[in-house]
Parts: sequence; C-alpha cells; structure tokens
Amino acid sequence: MTTTRTPMPHITIVRQKPLMTMRQILLMNFGFFGIQYSFGMQQTAVNPIYNFLGASPEELPLLNLAGPITGLVIQPIIGALSDRTWSPRWGRRKPYFIVGAIGCSICLFLFPFVAALWMAVLLLWLLDASNNTAMEPYRAFIADRLPPSQLAKGFLAQSFFTGFGITLANVSLFGFQSLISGATSAGIPYWVVGSFMLGSVCSITTVLVSVLTTPELPPSDEELAVIRAKRGGLGSAIREIWDAIVEMPGELRKLALVYLFQWYAMFCYWQFVSLSIAESVYGVTAADPGYADAVSWTGLVNGWYNIVTFCVAFPLVSLARRRGAKWVHILCLMCAAVGLIIFANVTNPYLLFVPIIGLGIAWASIMGVPYIMAVRMIPSTRYGVYMGIINMMIVVPMLIQTVTFGRIFESVLGGDPTNAIMFAGFLLAAAAVAMTWIKEPPFVRDVDDLLQAPAGAH
Repeated sequence: MTTTRTPMPHITIVRQKPLMTMRQILLMNFGFFGIQYSFGMQQTAVNPIYNFLGASPEELPLLNLAGPITGLVIQPIIGALSDRTWSPRWGRRKPYFIVGAIGCSICLFLFPFVAALWMAVLLLWLLDASNNTAMEPYRAFIADRLPPSQLAKGFLAQSFFTGFGITLANVSLFGFQSLISGATSAGIPYWVVGSFMLGSVCSITTVLVSVLTTPELPPSDEELAVIRAKRGGLGSAIREIWDAIVEMPGELRKLALVYLFQWYAMFCYWQFVSLSIAESVYGVTAADPGYADAVSWTGLVNGWYNIVTFCVAFPLVSLARRRGAKWVHILCLMCAAVGLIIFANVTNPYLLFVPIIGLGIAWASIMGVPYIMAVRMIPSTRYGVYMGIINMMIVVPMLIQTVTFGRIFESVLGGDPTNAIMFAGFLLAAAAVAMTWIKEPPFVRDVDDLLQAPAGAH
C-alpha cells in the first residue's frame, strides 16, 4: 500500500517500506566495509608513503588536496544523477557504487608500486574520485531502502562497518610487518604493499555481496513520475545542486558549522598522528629509520579506535532514540576532544590505546548520528543530492585545512606534530559547542507519524 502527496519535483513521497531483518541490514551495508578499508589505507598508509618518498611535514596538507576537491565535485554530482536514475535491471544507486568500487580496487592495487611523489599524488586523486563515487549513493541507498523506524539502525550499521573496515586496514599494516620483509625500489616496505593488495580484493568483493543480496525497491508510480520530470544531463544536475543549496533547511545549514570544526580536526589527526607518535613515543622524525616502527604502531592505534567504533555503533542507536541524536553527538565529540588532548601528551606506546577510545566513540557518531537527523530534514526525492551536499560540508573543511594548516602548523604550532593533535582536540570541542545550536527534528517511527510530522521534519 502506498500513500502519496501530490507529486512535485522536490517532495517527500511517503511509502510503506518493508521492515528488514538485522541480517538483511548488515548484508545491505557490507559493501561499506570494503569502501572504508580503502579509506582506512588513505588515513594510515598514504601519508607515510608520502614521507617515505621524501615529502616534508608542512607539505602534507597540500598533498592531501585530492580528498576535499574530489568530494566537493563528485559526490553532489553523483547524488543528483542517481536521484534521476532508474533501471529495472541495474537499479538506482547500485551502478554508481559498483563503478566506484572497481576504481578503488585498481588504485589500491597500483598505489604501493609508485616510484615518485607525483605518482603517489596522482593515484590518490584517482582513488579519492573512486571512493567518492562509491560512497555517496550508499548513504542515499539506506534512506531509499529502510522505513523511518529503521533508519538509525541502517546508518549506524554503516558506522559499524566503517570501524570494521578501517580496523582491518590498520591492523593489516601491523600484521604484515611481522610477516613480510624488504621494500620496493622507492623505499616503500613490502608489508605496506600487502595491506594495499588485501584492500584491492576487499573493495570489490564486499560491494558485490551487497549488490547481489539486496535488491533496490522499485519506485512507485509517483516516484517514477518525479524521476522522469528531472530531465537533462550533467548541466541539469549541477543546477539542481545549486537549487538544493539555496533551498536547504535552516537546521541543516547549522550542521555545516559543526562539520567545519569536526572534519578540519579529523584531517589534522590523520595527517599528523604517525609523526606525533614518532616524536612523543619513539623520539624520531620521518627521516629516521625508526619511523617505520611509528607507522606500524599508528596502524595498531587507529585499528583500536575503529574497534571501539564498531563496538559502540549499535548501542548508539538505542541511546539516540532515548536521549536524542543531537545530545549523543555532543557527548561523543567531547569524548574525542578530551581523548586527543591527552593522547598528544602520552609517551608510553601502550597507554596511547586509552585516550584514543574517545576518538573511536566519536567516529561511530560522526559516521552515523548526523545522518539520522539530516534524513528527517530533506525530501525523499532529493536524498541523493542532499547526501552529496552533506558531503560538501565534509570536504570544504578539509579543503580549508589543506590550504591553511601548513602555515598554522609552522607559525602557530611551532612545527610540532603533537601540537597538531592537541589542536584537533580543541576543534572537536568547538564542534560539540556548535552542535547545541541545532534544533533536532522529531523522531519518526512509521508512516502515520511521517504524515502528521511538521514539514521541516520531512
């Protein structure tokens, strides 16, 4: 049975969607595991490869420009295009994350064989473009497939697989180091090569599992009419992105400030954590032979905080229902802020695993909880484009970080990687404060609730 309102180009069309079992939700999100393994390699292994190839610490922000630029351009365009896509054979969102997963697999396979810094930078651009092509439709896929009462579980299942995928990526670096010796002619250890090879396999196989086990819901007649009304190609999609930004709900605009602080902070952490551990724990720099040990230990530390992420992801579902997604996210961000400030001042390698728990808790929330609120603010016929715009809120802070933090690192933080980690902690605290400004939309349990909810909640 389908209940609808008068079809318009940008409205919420209310449908009775079938409930999914926990097994079905996990299978639907399994492809996110492979995508996040790739992301985990970017977090932990790409910057050390830059360092192995001779990059200096102040160059790291600009060398990571690929992520913000590709996310800013690709995700909203892919979202707008997928909103207007439907094929009885291929579906609506699946074609995009299949293509993205294939690109990720190829780039991960090639990445550790680079022989010069410019080759690594070029491959990172291609890898990020593929990651963004795969990731954006996955967010909209969850909103398409699940009824309102299961959306929190669906998005936090993605947090679970985010933690699981990144954990495997990071732990593989430590495990392969004890099994594989030697290095490429460019000085990249073969144990790093092994981790990239594993990621290449995971990226495509996990997405295929999700594609083959989870059919997309065919659009209703009303939804199909809206899809057909969105005619035009790339130019039309770009115009729709602009229209969606202009018409963005006010509370969603406020989320952009939260994202400015939290994603600037996360980019600082990923770029400088291995250098911080090298300095504070091992007493070495990237130019010293002992830096390889710091990179390996960073893999364990990052793996541990992602273990925390997939352990707390599902408990956050019930906590968000009882206390509200807004306050859960505030609490999680404060845990990370305190944790990183302590983390930067720890000199014992084993004690690093205690404060980084706070970041693991926050990472579970960052990857799921804001989407629980956002999906209540946007019309169902624009899930794709708005998920892309939300990603713009992620990558714009990263872009700002890449062009500003090099100077901040040298002139304000004294070129000290541990100060960069503390700086990230203070930014996460600022994100928690900004979160208090947002008025959370009401929680929607079923179709009847959605029909009676205020317009802003749709």
